[in-house]
Order: sequence, then structure tokens, then C-alpha cells
Amino acid sequence: MTEAARLRNQPTRLLSMAAMHADRRVTEALATADARKWHYAVLATLDEFGPASQAELSDRTRIYRSDLVAVLNELTERGMVERAADPADRRRNVITLTERGKKQLIKLDTVLVDVQNEVFAPLSEREREQLTKLLTALLS
Repeated sequence: MTEAARLRNQPTRLLSMAAMHADRRVTEALATADARKWHYAVLATLDEFGPASQAELSDRTRIYRSDLVAVLNELTERGMVERAADPADRRRNVITLTERGKKQLIKLDTVLVDVQNEVFAPLSEREREQLTKLLTALLS
């Protein structure tokens, strides 16, 4: 079935469809490693920036604070992060990445590289770099 040209040539629609496809593939691939996108976001953020309060993690990952609590509960139960009272302010928790979390992050990095290669297979390396720059500009 052929779609109307005005649909086929609408960049916002194409971007939305590509995003839905990529999101579905990422979700499926992470599920094979018993993980979710938010798990990856938290682990990657802690790895890059070090221990953080829940508020800082929420801001850096763009995960709503109420949703982040559930994600942290899951990661804590799996031994991938640790929560501890902040010595400077006992009302806050500081979240720290564990060795188990670092190992999971390495595994998830590999999973995501494979998905990236699958989703962007039709593009050359140069086109992938250009697309990344364009998307970054749109989101700036």
C-alpha cells in the first residue's frame, strides 16, 4: 500500500515513525538482558557523573521523580545501585553504582550497540554522524 505524498514527505511524521521503531527495538533488546531504558539511563548517569541524589538523577536522566523511585527500587533489589543517607543532609539519599551495576552497564552498552547497528543499517557511518548532529541540533 502506498501512502500519500504529503504523508511520505512530512519530516515530523517520518521522525516520529523512526523514533517509534527505534524505541520498540531498544525496548525489546534491553528486555533480553532483563533491563529497561530507565535502568540504562540511571546506570549510565551514575557511571559518568558518580554518586548523586535522587533529585540530581531525576534532572540528569529526565525521569520524573515519582517514576525514578520505582526504577531505583528495582536496581537496588538487583544489587546494581546502593542507597545511603547523605551525610550532609540526612533527609536525602545518595545513589551509588555498584560493581554489579557496572557489569550490567557494560552488557547493556553491547546490547545497544547491536540495536544501533540494526536500526541504522541503511545509513553509512557518515550519514549516522550527520543524523546524530541534526537530531542534537533539534533537541538543543
